[in-house]
Order: sequence, then structure tokens, then C-alpha cells
Amino acid sequence: MEAIFEQILHSPKLRIYYQYIHEFLSEERQKREQFYQEVTEEQKSEFINGEVIVHSPVRIEHEFASSSLMRLMSIYVMANRLGYVGHEKMMISLTRNDYEPDVCFWSKEQSVNFKPRQTQFPAPDFIAEVLSPSTENNDRTVKFEDYAAHDVGEYWIIDPAFQVVEQYFLENDEYRLNIKADSGILKSRAVAGFVIPVLALFDEAENLAVLRKILGERSE
Repeated sequence: MEAIFEQILHSPKLRIYYQYIHEFLSEERQKREQFYQEVTEEQKSEFINGEVIVHSPVRIEHEFASSSLMRLMSIYVMANRLGYVGHEKMMISLTRNDYEPDVCFWSKEQSVNFKPRQTQFPAPDFIAEVLSPSTENNDRTVKFEDYAAHDVGEYWIIDPAFQVVEQYFLENDEYRLNIKADSGILKSRAVAGFVIPVLALFDEAENLAVLRKILGERSE
């Protein structure tokens, strides 16, 4: 990346490149403003690199995995007063793009400033995306790079078809794979103390067992 910028900065066409980029981004900003005016609560839509992406209905395996994680994390975070957990239709507005992650978490320091009628939110501390055939490429490329560039400290990529979770931690402005597994334990860094088995995202009985444990520990 730095090598590319060095070439552009030393090119005699630098001013031409600048003008092109300026016009390109100006047109993209207009498209983004139109997106804000037209997007509705009824559909899950994202604005990525100048294009509006409207998502199709998800498969049940996708919905189950995202709901399973959201349920466990939301109750754990609420019980321990750690912040706020969002699910699917909360719009994350970054420098250039707008996303609606499957599951995300903001610390108490960020979420305490949220307003009741707020519809756009800053980069969270944690994001999980559940793969589907139509979203996998973006989840692994542009979102992967964009989330890291905006200091999202932890990123999970969940594959419901193969029941595998990839857990990434942000280190030196880039994601490092911490674990890729279809079994074992996931220990979150962004959500302090949140520890769950991988199977809890894909198995109803396991999810219920973890939920009872979270509630039981809190009631003791």
C-alpha cells in the first residue's frame, strides 16, 4: 500500500490523479446522501464503495448463528453493565462506507452517549459477520480491511454451513487470526469475561446451557 502511494506522490500526473479522486469522491458522497434518504428500517442495506447493497432474506442457519451469539452476548453484557450489543440493522457509519453487521458491541464509554432516536453509529469494539454466499467476499475483503482501519478491536467471521468460527484480534492496525475452530472455547478480548464454546453458536441445547450458566452466575 505504501509503495503505491509513493509512486503516486512522485508521479508527474499527481495533480491529475488528485482531481480524478476529488471528483470521484464528490460523486460518491452524493450517492451516499441519497442512500441515507432512501434507506428504510424494513430492509437490510449497506453502502459499500459507492454502491447500495440490499441483502436478500437469510437462510435459517445464518439467522440461528447470529441470533445465538446476539442472545448470549447481549444478556452477558447487560447483566455486567459492559455496554451495548446491536443486532443486524444497526448502521455503522465509517469514513467511506456504511455497514449493518450481524452482531456488534460498543463499550460503556461509547454507548453511554447513544440517543434514543439515533440511526447511525460509530465503529464498535467488536463485530461478528455470519457468512452467506452473497456476502462472504465483502466480509473477507472490504469489511475486513475497513473494520481494521477503524480500530474495531475484535472481528469474528462465522461460517454456519461448516459451523466454524474465525476469531481475529487487531494488532498493529491489522487483523491477526487468533483461532479458527469448529469446537473448543472462544474467549473475547473486546467483551471482558465473555467466554463461550463454539458449539453454542450452532446447537440449541448448548446455547441454552450457556445462557443458563450466564444467568445462574449472575443470580448467585
